[in-house]
Amino acid sequence: MKKILIANRGEIAIRVMRTAKKMGIKTVAVYSTIDRSAPHVKYADEAVLIGEAPSNQSYLLGDKIIQVAKDLNVDAIHPGYGFLSENADFAELCEANNITFIGPKSKAIKIMGSKLAAKEAVKAYNIPMVPGTDEAITDIPEAKKIAKDIGFPILIKASAGGGGKGMRIVDKEADFESQMNRAISEAVNAFGDGSVFIEKYVASPRHIEIQVMADTHGNVIHLFERECSVQRRHQKVVEEAPSSVLTPELRAQMGEAAVKVAKACDYIGAGTVEFLLDEKHNFYFLEMNTRLQVEHPVTELITQTDLVELQIRVARGEALPIKQEDLSIHGHALELRVYAEDPLNDFLPSVGHLDVYQLPVGENIRVDNGFEQGMDIPIYYDPMLSKLITYGSTRDEAIQLMIKAIENYQIEGIQTTLPFGTFVCEHEAFRSGNFDTHFVKKHYSPEAIKAKQEAEAQIAALIAVKQYLEDQKILRVPN
Repeated sequence: MKKILIANRGEIAIRVMRTAKKMGIKTVAVYSTIDRSAPHVKYADEAVLIGEAPSNQSYLLGDKIIQVAKDLNVDAIHPGYGFLSENADFAELCEANNITFIGPKSKAIKIMGSKLAAKEAVKAYNIPMVPGTDEAITDIPEAKKIAKDIGFPILIKASAGGGGKGMRIVDKEADFESQMNRAISEAVNAFGDGSVFIEKYVASPRHIEIQVMADTHGNVIHLFERECSVQRRHQKVVEEAPSSVLTPELRAQMGEAAVKVAKACDYIGAGTVEFLLDEKHNFYFLEMNTRLQVEHPVTELITQTDLVELQIRVARGEALPIKQEDLSIHGHALELRVYAEDPLNDFLPSVGHLDVYQLPVGENIRVDNGFEQGMDIPIYYDPMLSKLITYGSTRDEAIQLMIKAIENYQIEGIQTTLPFGTFVCEHEAFRSGNFDTHFVKKHYSPEAIKAKQEAEAQIAALIAVKQYLEDQKILRVPN
């Protein structure tokens, strides 16, 4: 494998390129017109324009990306996450053109891309699942009967869903029909597939996911868990590894269950098995993401591995160089997704110009970044600028370092989730480990950040006045 094309942009494209270069592999970037001067384009050995700014005219053009790969004699394509990373047709297209797809086979992507098919695949492995339906439902009277049997509250979920779309929590029977219709409508609009299913709503869940890695020689390992419960709009913002609530016994059980899920679909490469953990620490299979995750750096830090390197080695046909017994947890890692969003205004996207953009540096601080000072934030893509990751020998150490790193992350011109990150790290519920996926709903208020900012501004003003008076005294001293 001498040359890899990265079918992505921003921080993940650079992240993959960094490992490829370390391994002596040439890299090819693809880019849209608006990304012409983006850091990932400059970082690659070669770069090719593939279309206009909207992703359906550039980064989602599988045929065009394959053609670029063929023209430049590319051996493999790494899809990153998002865009074509979980597109089974694209994986097949790579296979048909003798280009290695750095990821699972299309069969695994198809199975795990449907929540219902995924449930069916893992059923034989005795993996705990949330009580619910095994097949899609469109008959509303029949669905209502099933919901009553399961017991309210229930959750209606789009089978093809993701990112919180096509999901509706129904607390009582009277709301069922309207919510069912809305979920189906949203699923059709978002995914072109209106099939939904019903399951029991777990009231206070934690979102725990297990990183797995599998090779073509029958070896499957897990690299422990990540805690991803701090979310807004069902999307993660703060992640950490390991979880503060898992016992060694529970960790082993969940790890074994994740390995079984991977085996259920003949998985190859890096994948993540997601679970819900209820307040009694029962865990339930949620879904599998058939790609590298945004939050993979926290796993890399606590296991001292390079997951992208393992992906590439597996794609080259090599056996995994590590066995399960070789792995252990070292320290604690924390990640904040730095989004161009306004946490004071319901996390709405904040587009604009990066007037100031300076990254924090220091021991145990890592920034996976895709932007630089002077750039505009495009409206066409996910609003994530970077991922800020800190590492410590203990959880408290990682949290304190994160607070310091956020202070030293200088961004002007747009609003970001940095103040929200500080809020989370300073909140007693997070620090104690006593939180769940409702953290934002239960604890977060924009007013708390506003009050803190005003207090800091007041202190800064007082310091400035004091300094001014001191300076005046010095000036008045006669020669």
